[in-house]
Amino acid sequence: MAGAQEIAGRPIAEIFGWSAHAYDFALPARKGASYELGGRTYPVCADLSGDMRLAFVSCNGQEEGDADRPLEVRNRMWRRLLTEHGERPFSLLVQGGDQLYADEAMRSHPETARWKKAPNRKRPGIAFTPEMRLAARRWYAERYLRLAAEPAMAEIVARVPSMMMWDDHDIMDGWGSHPAAIQESPVGIGLFEVAREMFKLFQLGLGADEPMPLAPSPSEAGFTFGARFPGLSILVPDLRSERSLTRVMGPEGWRAFDRLLEDVGEGDRVVLVSTVPVLGPRLSVVERLLNKMPKAQDYEDDLRDQWQSYAHRLEWVRLLESLERVAQTRGAAVTVLSGEIHLATRGTMSFRGGAGELHQLVASGITHPEPSSLYAGGLGLLARFGESPVPGCPIRMRPLPGKSATYTAERNYLVLDRQGGRWTAEWELEKSGRTKSLAI
Repeated sequence: MAGAQEIAGRPIAEIFGWSAHAYDFALPARKGASYELGGRTYPVCADLSGDMRLAFVSCNGQEEGDADRPLEVRNRMWRRLLTEHGERPFSLLVQGGDQLYADEAMRSHPETARWKKAPNRKRPGIAFTPEMRLAARRWYAERYLRLAAEPAMAEIVARVPSMMMWDDHDIMDGWGSHPAAIQESPVGIGLFEVAREMFKLFQLGLGADEPMPLAPSPSEAGFTFGARFPGLSILVPDLRSERSLTRVMGPEGWRAFDRLLEDVGEGDRVVLVSTVPVLGPRLSVVERLLNKMPKAQDYEDDLRDQWQSYAHRLEWVRLLESLERVAQTRGAAVTVLSGEIHLATRGTMSFRGGAGELHQLVASGITHPEPSSLYAGGLGLLARFGESPVPGCPIRMRPLPGKSATYTAERNYLVLDRQGGRWTAEWELEKSGRTKSLAI
């Protein structure tokens, strides 16, 4: 029920003996809105016109054994986020990639497991059979259903509208940054198609043939979308569907992103969700070095994944200049939300002509275990070199408020708060607790 109106569900999928139904309804833009489903009432803070709070999470899993972790350990930060919502409700939950870790989908069938272990030269010769597709679809469906039933996450996504975009682990680790022998092989293409079908169903709530309702233009190439609220434009580009070794977004992706920028309102707060950080240390130097080391190729896809990769530098500059332009021409304040690196950090880039500065806020991961302090320290050392891909727009990586190290190795989530038109950001850290408030 939405108020006194009864909404009929529409079937969008029949899969493995169960039916998926979507319910399309609107709630009044107020804090006391609610809907009823299955005999339960779910309150929703549906007012995004004035003071509001937004939560950002990413990296909801781990590469191996994610389903085997005790829920009280795995979902500690989800429970903390749910508790905070009960005290001060969120109007929106942005999920910035890797909502599902699909690495173990390779084990769903003996032949996909063989493909994973095979050298690149042999991978194109392994067929993707109907039996392999069926096994992969079953794995994805069962894992998504299990995640959706985990109590803390289930409770908050039932009460807070989500905007979600996929990243590599929703498909496979490093998708888009692998050679053609992997991505253009029958098994690579088949697994991508299955991951795409399941992402669209379980994260976007759409049937296989349904268009994206918030997309700037119809597209078969990707899932780029955006939404405008009073004083707030949220832009969510798809950085995986068209990705390859030499590009982050393809022609359709860039065309859709440029359309989103055209729709930004005068003086809006622009929130760009970039699943991979836009600002970061000078990793292109490390990438070139590792390319010369024959035993270091295991890390190549991780480095090629970054905007800062030497292979993506022209696109990176194009993105940064686009954000600077919307700040200059629309008077927009630009904030970038990113995940992916399993650390918390922030960065700034100054705009020319007194147009302010871009704030990047990285929160990762909500359940992924924190990496070693050595890893965080190494990235911090690289960040000291600085980077200025756009002349006159220096980039600086900075510690979280109250921290001395540039990168914080703790599980975390991010909270954005708009009060009286003023925006602030705070990170909730698993061990350190709440950071000080940062004006953005």
